Amino acid sequence: MMKTFSKKTAKSFFICSLFTAYCIHFLAAQTPSVIENVRIPLWADLDAYPEVSAENQKKIDRDTDANSLIAQYKYPIERMKETAPFIINGMVYGWSFVYTPKDNIRKVEEYLEVEEISSSDLVRRNINYSSPWIENNRFNCWCEYTRTDAQIQNYNLWSSIQNPIISGRGYGAVSKGFEGLREAAQDALRTAIRSYYRNLIKNKPKQITGSVLVRNIPTIGVDSGRYVINLDFFLESGKITQYNVY
Repeated sequence: MMKTFSKKTAKSFFICSLFTAYCIHFLAAQTPSVIENVRIPLWADLDAYPEVSAENQKKIDRDTDANSLIAQYKYPIERMKETAPFIINGMVYGWSFVYTPKDNIRKVEEYLEVEEISSSDLVRRNINYSSPWIENNRFNCWCEYTRTDAQIQNYNLWSSIQNPIISGRGYGAVSKGFEGLREAAQDALRTAIRSYYRNLIKNKPKQITGSVLVRNIPTIGVDSGRYVINLDFFLESGKITQYNVY
């Protein structure tokens, strides 16, 4: 009796294992990966470009010549070609930062300096822009980038080391175009850094240095004339400099 039960149990376990493995494989195949292939939707408002007529904003003709399409939507395309390398570079190579917390007692204003770890030009030429469409008075398209083996290894290194994950939301003026979006991203980083170190350090330091890698696809929206961007980062802490005590 015990022997028969064991065989049935083993068979059931084997079938369940196969089914579970199939489900995991199926779900993995259906889930886009930011590790190997980065694919982000970007857009630019058409209101900012009077050269784009209302009639042409309604749809993009699939038979339109590519050169004519580029000429017709020159300015929104140029904006996206500024935005995409900036964001993707943050996901591939990351940014370094120098941060000074605000200190009312010492009359020190909050300060953040952000620099690219590697130039955006390294990813710019390998970004593919595809499937453009017009929706809600915006020019949209998919921006795609395939990481090299070295870049995949770099991402895995960031994620495998005990680097904390920090998150922030930032804002920037839409009227400033790409510069407004850059400001929003830096504001999101500032918020993330401030929130993380505020819980970690009791006394406000003089300066904090470090680097971050954008962890996944950012969400970008507009609210009351401002870009709103949500970013998650892997954080690599650098040096924390305290004020001297005399």
